[in-house]
Formats: sequence, structure tokens, C-alpha cells
Amino acid sequence: MKSNNLVIKTIFKDLNFKEDDTKIIASVFQKIEVKKGTILLYANEFADSEYYVVSGCIRTFYTDSNGKEYTVQFAINDWWISDYTAFFTSEKSIMTIDVIQDATLYKITKKEKDILFKKIPEIDRFFRIKLERAFTAFQKRLLANLAQNATERYLNFIKTYPDIERSVKNYHIASYLGITTESLSRIRKEL
Repeated sequence: MKSNNLVIKTIFKDLNFKEDDTKIIASVFQKIEVKKGTILLYANEFADSEYYVVSGCIRTFYTDSNGKEYTVQFAINDWWISDYTAFFTSEKSIMTIDVIQDATLYKITKKEKDILFKKIPEIDRFFRIKLERAFTAFQKRLLANLAQNATERYLNFIKTYPDIERSVKNYHIASYLGITTESLSRIRKEL
């Protein structure tokens, strides 16, 4: 039971649950250890799971018809990741989820999450707040990509992900910023 309580204390830090609720919550999360290079989800598959990152680094990316990759999100400690368009709509995924640093994750399926929402209302509220914050962050990122120059976007990136640069390849960062690796190198030199 200690490991089950650890799941809850790790993911739901600020919430307190009754013992019965604790058992229900712990029973639906699956702890997984994944190695760098593992693909958690390929484009054109069904995305029935969401992942909480305990340690490591994960990214989602979109590949266009010419084979060019666009990094959409990085997930590091205490972040959630999935192909949310597919996860929420039950359509096939448009993104790939790639493990870029060995990771420890907690996995939950959409079906299990929906069960938690019905049985434990605090969980529903917890995820609603997480979703609101994520939507806000994505909207800010979209506006930054439209209105900021590459240097400003890079500075925002290192503020959001302060320790990620040493474990992520330059082309992943450049892809996330919507610039070339050469531009990224130039920006770093100027700073």
C-alpha cells in the first residue's frame, strides 16, 4: 500500500483522499519505466492513454507530408502528456509520442479516468484545473509564435524548461521554436 500512496502523493500533491478512494485511484494508474527511444504512441493509432511524468523527458511531435517533424510539447517531471486531440475525441492520433530521456511514468486510460471522475469528484476538478492551465499555456505559446521573434521564443523556452537543454537534441528545440538549428546556434551565441 505504501507504493500506492506514493502514486497519490506524487500526482495529487495537494489533495487528501479517504482510504477507499486511495485504493481506487492507485488501482487505475500503471507505473511504467521506459527507455530513451521508446515510442509510446505512433501517429495514426488510437490514443487511449495519458501519461504523468515522474522523471525523464517525453515529447510529442507532428510529421508533415514531407517528413518534417514539428515538436509540439515536451513533458518533464510533474507534467502530463498525450496526443490530446486523439485522446479527447477518440479519433486516430496525429502526433507521435517519443521518449527522449529514460523515464518513469504513470499511465491512465481515458476509460479509467472517466471512472475516477464519477467516483471521486475531487479528481474531476483536479483535471479540469490542469486542463485549463494547459489550454492557457498552449494559447500563450501560439501567440508567442505569432508575435515574438526567435530570440524571445527561445528565452521563453528556457524559462519554461530551465534544465531541458542538456538532455534534448538541438533539432528538437529548434523544431519546438519553429526555427532551424543554425538559427538556434546563432541565438545562443548572441546571448
